[in-house]
Amino acid sequence: MTEQPQVAEQTGQPSGDVLLSCDDVSLSFGNVRALVDVSLTLRPGEITALVGDNGAGKSTLVRCISGIHRPDSGTITFDGRRTDFHSPEDAREAGIETVHQNLALVEDLTVWQNLFLNREIVRRLGPVGLLDRRAMQSRAREMVSALAVNVPAVGSRVRRLSGGQRQAVAICRAAGFSSKLVIMDEPTAALGVQETARVEELVFRLRDEGHAVLIISHNFAQVMRLSQQVWVMRAGRCVGGRRTAETTGEEIVGLVTGAIGS
Repeated sequence: MTEQPQVAEQTGQPSGDVLLSCDDVSLSFGNVRALVDVSLTLRPGEITALVGDNGAGKSTLVRCISGIHRPDSGTITFDGRRTDFHSPEDAREAGIETVHQNLALVEDLTVWQNLFLNREIVRRLGPVGLLDRRAMQSRAREMVSALAVNVPAVGSRVRRLSGGQRQAVAICRAAGFSSKLVIMDEPTAALGVQETARVEELVFRLRDEGHAVLIISHNFAQVMRLSQQVWVMRAGRCVGGRRTAETTGEEIVGLVTGAIGS
């Protein structure tokens, strides 16, 4: 009888469609409890921020969601189905894409080659399979154009791109293959002011296209600027959630440090 009001008060999240939910997710590495009964939800068409100090469990939770780790207990439900991912490939096939902080781009390959890395379009000639370079280049131009990504050309090598352009390519790759959830780990950490603004425009564009976006960030000003929902982690636990419009940066900092209770 009192359970629902308590949840609503803690999360501040309105009822509605839920794309992803974590329920009491726990994971240990030996004697170290990396995640302890973590529960949170993500909604489609929203930008959700996951914040906390280093070692709070943010990256470990993302690795569970994206198929790198398997929780010891608890459940992760995505798009109405309980997940049992054995690899990141399983998560990608389900519609979860992750843009890691190192971007996972190959510098000596071109933009279009990076976009289709491990997803190559193959043309069959009898028993022989040939890479359809023309089709991949054409599709890459469509992907770049759809997000208005600022890169010189899809035939440019990644090593010639700026940090912001590389981030844009990684985001384009994540958004271009029927993804429903795009996870971004510190998407603008190494970028200047202008390139940060361009990347943030891409994030808003993803949201407007209906993607759910989960951002891990230490930049509280950016969190308040971009997100609609904030979840706070501390010492492996999710200690609270807030609707961004109903909180302040000071309150989020207080939740992160423990100065404010959930």
